[in-house]
Amino acid sequence: MHTAFFVLLAASLARYLARHAEGPHTPWIIALSALLAVLYVLGPALGTRPSPRRLTWLALVVATWAVLVVLAPSFAWCAVPLFYTGLRTLPPRAALPLVALLTALAVAAQLSLAGWPDPNVLLAPPAVAAVAATVFVVMQRQAARRDALIDDLVRTRRDLAATERREGTLAERERLAREIHDTLAQGLSSQRMLLQAADRLWDTAPGTARGHVRAAAAIAERSLAEARRFVHDLTPADLAEGGGLLQALCAVAARETTPALTVRVQSEGTPSDPLPAPVESALLRIAQGALANVREHARATTATLTLTCLDDEIVLDVTDDGRGFDPHGREVRETATDEQRGHGLPAIRARLRQLGGTLTIESAPGEGTALSAAIPLEPR
Repeated sequence: MHTAFFVLLAASLARYLARHAEGPHTPWIIALSALLAVLYVLGPALGTRPSPRRLTWLALVVATWAVLVVLAPSFAWCAVPLFYTGLRTLPPRAALPLVALLTALAVAAQLSLAGWPDPNVLLAPPAVAAVAATVFVVMQRQAARRDALIDDLVRTRRDLAATERREGTLAERERLAREIHDTLAQGLSSQRMLLQAADRLWDTAPGTARGHVRAAAAIAERSLAEARRFVHDLTPADLAEGGGLLQALCAVAARETTPALTVRVQSEGTPSDPLPAPVESALLRIAQGALANVREHARATTATLTLTCLDDEIVLDVTDDGRGFDPHGREVRETATDEQRGHGLPAIRARLRQLGGTLTIESAPGEGTALSAAIPLEPR
C-alpha cells in the first residue's frame, strides 16, 4: 500500500508537469507533493494507534492532499491508499466519514476535469471506496478473531503445561512415597525391632544382642542402597543382582523370616518370555509392602508368597494365617500408627493401576488374609 501511494503520487505529479509545466501553480504543486511524500514517510514511525501525534499527522496528510487535489485534480487517485491509512488509524465509526470525505473530494476533482456529470466519475470512486472499506473492515475483524483464538490457544497450552507439571510433580511425589514406604520405612521398622530386642538382651544374652545389632546394620546398609536406587528410579537391588523375580522374592522372604514369622515362596508355571522390568519391580515392591503389613499388623506365624505365571497375566498371592481384618471396615486403619496409616494398600493399588492390574483382598477377623495382585501381560 505504501508503494502504491508513492507510485500514484509520482504518476500524478508527472502527469501535471507534462501538461502544465509552465502553469502558475507548478512550484506549489511540486512543493506540496514533496511535503506530502515527507509526511507520509513519517507516518510509520508514529505507530498505528490513534494517539494525538498520529491524529495530527493524519490531519496534515489529508489537508495537504486536499490542497493538491484542489490545485491539480489528477492527485485524486492518491485517495485509495489514504483510505487504508485512515482505516488503520481511526476506529470504524470515525474512519468511514473520513473515507466518505476523501471520496467526495476525489469525485469533485474528477468532475472538474470532465467538465460534465460523467456517470463513470460519479459512481466509480464511491464504488472503489466502498469495496476498499469493506475489505479492510472484514479483514480487520477476521484478524481480531484470529488473534483472540491464538490467545486462547496460547493460554490453553500454558494451562496444559502447568497441569502436566503439576501431574508430573504429584506422580513423582507418589512414586517416592511408595518407594519410601516399601523400602526405607520397612527397613527402619525392622531396625527398630532389632535394636529394641538387642537392648533387652544386652545384659542377659550379649551374643544374641550383638547378632541383632549386626542384623540391624545389614538392614541399614541395604536400605541405603535401595534409597540410592529409587532416587534415580533404578531397578530394586534384589532384581539388580540378577536371577529374576522369583529369586528376588526368595531374598525378600529370607529377610522377612524371623523366629516369630516364617515366609515361604512358591511358584506355579514359568513365563514364556522375560517379564518386563516395570512388572518385576512392581510385584517385588508389592510383596515387600504386603509382608510389611503382615509383620506389623497381622500377628501371623506363617506367610506365603505364590507367583503364578499364566499366558496372559502374572499373579502374586500373599497369604498369612494372622488375625485378619474386615477389608470393607476401618480396622486396618485403626491398627496402623500415624506414620504408617494409609500408605500400604493404597501404594499397592497405585502400582497396579499404573500397569493396568487389579488387586483382590480376601480376609475376615480371625481367619487370616489373602492378597492377590494380577498384572496383564501384553502378547508378544
